[in-house]
Amino acid sequence: MEETFLFYTAAGLLITTSLLILIVLLCVLQVVRLLIAAESPVTVPAVTESLLARLRRKFLTGDMQPIAREQSIMLDHNYDGIRELDHRMPPWLAYFFYGTVAFAVVYMVCFWVLETVPTSEAEYTAEVALAEAQIAEYQKTVAAGIDENTAKLVTDPKALETGKALFAQNCQACHGGAGEGGVGPNLTDEYWMHGGTVGEVFKTIKYGVPEKGMIAWQQKLKPAEIQDLSSYILSLQGTRPAGGKEPQGEKVAMQPAPNDKLSMK
Repeated sequence: MEETFLFYTAAGLLITTSLLILIVLLCVLQVVRLLIAAESPVTVPAVTESLLARLRRKFLTGDMQPIAREQSIMLDHNYDGIRELDHRMPPWLAYFFYGTVAFAVVYMVCFWVLETVPTSEAEYTAEVALAEAQIAEYQKTVAAGIDENTAKLVTDPKALETGKALFAQNCQACHGGAGEGGVGPNLTDEYWMHGGTVGEVFKTIKYGVPEKGMIAWQQKLKPAEIQDLSSYILSLQGTRPAGGKEPQGEKVAMQPAPNDKLSMK
């Protein structure tokens, strides 16, 4: 964005400077012409324009005709009695128009021909890609520090969807598709065998319970995935699916989740 701003500033200064130089050159030429005319033997009319008036007419007003001479510039067009005058564009406006044409040419060459300046779309795409890379790096750094002591109950729908997919892939066989229990205990009631906080669930998943046939998942799942999975399991609290297995372990009081939609047990 800063490079684009500098480009526009430089282009504007270049065009403005060019127009000023052109105006100065025209003024100098007009002055020289007037000086040469003053030295010529041609008889000067009794009534002449001042230098200031000539310059004003040359660069500001142009050859504007007075009302008394409208007939000399009136066109043949007639629209319901409305006639059109052939007034020329004021010089200052014409110079401004030429400047916009020059700017458009420079803009087209820089943006679309040489491609030396990125377009707004290209800048946006590059900034989005950079932001996504920074987010990924940040998440990677944060995820590396997640363990049973720092795990948090996440409530983001995307994270819970990830946890649900991980549950269906890795936990459903033992705990049932809805967490109702099977080979493993019921995960939807108020009873826990190894603790029911997010940190304790994280620890159980991470290290497993080998003596009861539950493997350790720390080599197969990333810390952030275990956190998402733990949060999803805790979100099943109180769902009471059909065919739920009888309670096992100790009863743990339910606690409200940060968004008041999930519960911890």
